[in-house]
Amino acid sequence: MHRLLITMILLTAAANAADSVRVVAIPPTDSASPHYVGNRAPLQPSPLLKLPNGAIEPRGWLRHQLELEAAGMCGHLDEVSPFLKYEGNGWVDPNGKTGWEELGYWLKGYGDLGYVLRDQRIIKNTQKWIDGILAAQQADGWFGPNPLRLALKGKPDMWPHMPVLNALQSNYEFTNDPRILTFMSRYFKWQNALPPEYFSGSWQHTRFGDNIESIFWLYNRTGEAWLLELPPKMHAHSAKWSEGIADWHNVNFTQGFREPAELWQLAKEPKLLAASENDYEKMMELYGQFPGGGFCGDENCRRGYTDPRGGIETCGIVEFMHSFEMLAKISGNPLWLDRCEGIAFNLLPASMTPDLKALHYINSANVTQLDKNNKHPGIANSGTMISYSPYEVYRCCQHNHGMGWPYYAEHLVLATPDKGLCVVLYSASLTTAKVADGTSVKLEQTTDYPFSEYVDLKLSTEKPVQFPLYLRVPQWSKSAEIKINGQPQTVDAQPLHYIAIDRTWNDGDKIALKFPMQIVVKTWAKNKNAVSVDYGPLSFALAIPYNSVRYGGKPDWPESELYPTAPWNYGLVIDAANPAASFKVSRRDGKLEDQPFTAETAPIQLHATGRKIKAWTMDNLNMVGKLQPSPVKSDEPDEPLTLVPMGAARLRIACFPTIATGADGHDWGGVPAIRAMASHCFGGDSVDALHSDAAEPRSSHDESIERFTWWDHKGSTEWVQYDFPAAKEISSVEVYWFDDTGHGACRVPESWKVLYKDGDAWKEVDSPSGYGVKLDQYNAVHFKPQSTIALRLEVKLKPNVSGGILRWKFK
Repeated sequence: MHRLLITMILLTAAANAADSVRVVAIPPTDSASPHYVGNRAPLQPSPLLKLPNGAIEPRGWLRHQLELEAAGMCGHLDEVSPFLKYEGNGWVDPNGKTGWEELGYWLKGYGDLGYVLRDQRIIKNTQKWIDGILAAQQADGWFGPNPLRLALKGKPDMWPHMPVLNALQSNYEFTNDPRILTFMSRYFKWQNALPPEYFSGSWQHTRFGDNIESIFWLYNRTGEAWLLELPPKMHAHSAKWSEGIADWHNVNFTQGFREPAELWQLAKEPKLLAASENDYEKMMELYGQFPGGGFCGDENCRRGYTDPRGGIETCGIVEFMHSFEMLAKISGNPLWLDRCEGIAFNLLPASMTPDLKALHYINSANVTQLDKNNKHPGIANSGTMISYSPYEVYRCCQHNHGMGWPYYAEHLVLATPDKGLCVVLYSASLTTAKVADGTSVKLEQTTDYPFSEYVDLKLSTEKPVQFPLYLRVPQWSKSAEIKINGQPQTVDAQPLHYIAIDRTWNDGDKIALKFPMQIVVKTWAKNKNAVSVDYGPLSFALAIPYNSVRYGGKPDWPESELYPTAPWNYGLVIDAANPAASFKVSRRDGKLEDQPFTAETAPIQLHATGRKIKAWTMDNLNMVGKLQPSPVKSDEPDEPLTLVPMGAARLRIACFPTIATGADGHDWGGVPAIRAMASHCFGGDSVDALHSDAAEPRSSHDESIERFTWWDHKGSTEWVQYDFPAAKEISSVEVYWFDDTGHGACRVPESWKVLYKDGDAWKEVDSPSGYGVKLDQYNAVHFKPQSTIALRLEVKLKPNVSGGILRWKFK
């Protein structure tokens, strides 16, 4: 017995001596895992492999988000949405009356929600839909609503099929149902027989990357070589993401930019992999200059609209997360995982009410009121965009939001080609996976990350087993620490790398990770030198107290608005020599709350000093006023401020002006107090566009900026007017006319003139130099200087057409 004990000690010592702890850029791809599906030749080898759905059991706050989702909007959306009624639905009855993107959008998130929670109610309902879809496939391989066959001017609309394919893929990964492979193969054969020009048009034109991903997924499971003929056709005849940003629509971008990297797996041209990164960086450089990981794309990016009061659709948030997860698996680059957790922690939680029963369409870094009223042109679309609702006013986000947390949970741990595992996202969980020779192990994560800098890992195995374990080092982590079974390890844990531990693992082995968090103050030079504050992966915000006011809905599914109940217009007092010293971290005592993403339950707070900026107010749309250049003058007293994680604040300021401490401060400016009026304004346009300072027109048909039109008034005499808070002396006017010849029915006017208000009367200005109607330029008219409190343009529209104005200036 004594000799046996000595032998065991010697064996253990030998194993420990053979331990390898090093840092790698990506896991090696010179071998192939026999346990999990990666890319099959001739595709590029996969550095990270997804485990089957159900292999990861989320715990802690992440599990609670999923449970809230199951009890909330996603888990019961078929009770709310008219597009999710089974009977008569075109996805299970090709002659049904309903069916476009809604079912696929919902089902892919809903099904994965059931799989990751092992929720039998959701799994059973998902299977009903899957069985119906499979049974309704037609002889030629087509599936889904018959009207979609000819929806695009006689050509098929294949976009809605893409999210349905995602739902089928997830179901196969959970059930191994062979019917799904046959079904997808038949559909792709139908696609492969189409003329190349069919791979264009409408939403599918920008989103064929999703279809390519599904083709590669099937090829990796069946090896049918003909499948690889199809992706190059789709790439060649759809949006050219490989040549730059092909579309500035929010979700088209967050889905579409990943397409070049997907094709790279087959084409193997380095420029394709680089193109996805380049597109992302360009978008964020132009429209994402604020914290949280989003960008101003509400619903389309618009020149000049870069202030953090603009935002990203909830659809865009979850599609970004999906893209980042996909790109990490394709490339192995851990930067995509930092981006994924950044937007997941900082934007996704507050996109919904704390009970996950309602969402809003647009999510901004700075937002001070969430009401149901129209915010156009401050937000690209008119209508209700920022209040919370579970209903179809948010039709795309309403159905698509559900994949965010389930997909995140399914990507916490990935397999590696060398028969190992890689922890890529840190969250409490239990992963069951095969390693080495097929030995099943369990890897338990115990952590409150991102609210804690500590992550504990415990391995369970029935027998000693040697395999590599990779641990992602976040970008913000400068001095990560690691212990194995209590023993500190000497390793240069470089950010954006993986710690690779190759050893013989025994049951109960433990790893302790520490990612020390530090305050980082970032200056956003392209947004008036405003600043944001990060602590680890979390961005922080001033949480604005609010009243929640119900305005509609049903008892179980209410709609609500949020109104601020305290001042929010603060600039931060920053120590220029040591900005981080301007903040003090405090942590809430006790166990982490199940729902930590509220201002009341946030486990971390930052304490700062600020001063009110009296001139910073909400504008006439009740949107937070745009940032002005920092540092800002303020003679208000210093006040203590408390900041909470951005994702916990539903009303918030996360991108702050700074307060001047010397004589170099700026006065807070802003839009002059001018009231714009009109005889009529089309509902999708705005009179405020007349004097917008967002961007100058590029042409009379510039649709990248906001506009004013009199549509649908035709041939009539109309007017636009400026009211001034006090009398102004005016001597010239410049008008940039809107004209959409070839696209719509707005034209330059037949004639026009400038009027000024004299008492209660309107009079034409004296000695006008001429009223021009030239396209693609400002038309200036000079006249005798006139003092007035109101100015008007009186316009005679041409017969049978309407008209509009892009900008109207005066001096």
